[in-house]
Amino acid sequence: MSVAQEAATIPAPRTPSVRKKGSNLEKWGWIYMRASGVLLIVLIFGHLFVNLMTGEGIHQIDFAFVAGKLASPFWQWWDVLMLWLALIHGANGMRTIVNDYVGNATVRKILIGSLWASAGFLILLGTLVVFTFDPCLGVTESSSLWDVCQSA
Repeated sequence: MSVAQEAATIPAPRTPSVRKKGSNLEKWGWIYMRASGVLLIVLIFGHLFVNLMTGEGIHQIDFAFVAGKLASPFWQWWDVLMLWLALIHGANGMRTIVNDYVGNATVRKILIGSLWASAGFLILLGTLVVFTFDPCLGVTESSSLWDVCQSA
């Protein structure tokens, strides 16, 4: 083989490593990203439609509107599902970016651990806020909500 032919030869691809037994987390992460993306489109556009297109549109959004929505179990679960899917979807996307661009294994593990810890914390906090929201908490006599909260 001449030098010119050798330079034009494409090197052989890396030999694939032997696949470990068990679940393929990368495959399930890939599937999750597609499924959650489709579901998030429905949830987000439904959220935007109800908040911006029905009733008085953007003018209806105030504390009372949010309190009314969060009093309904349907909207609580809608918002929690949107929250969980969005945070896990975003953290998984960031995990993919970290895996692609961070070469040091220790730094990669720290960053990925931080991603999942922050996503878990925000999921926990957001879920607690949605299910324990009380519009009358801390309302005093000088508040405009005083009469509403006293009648409830």
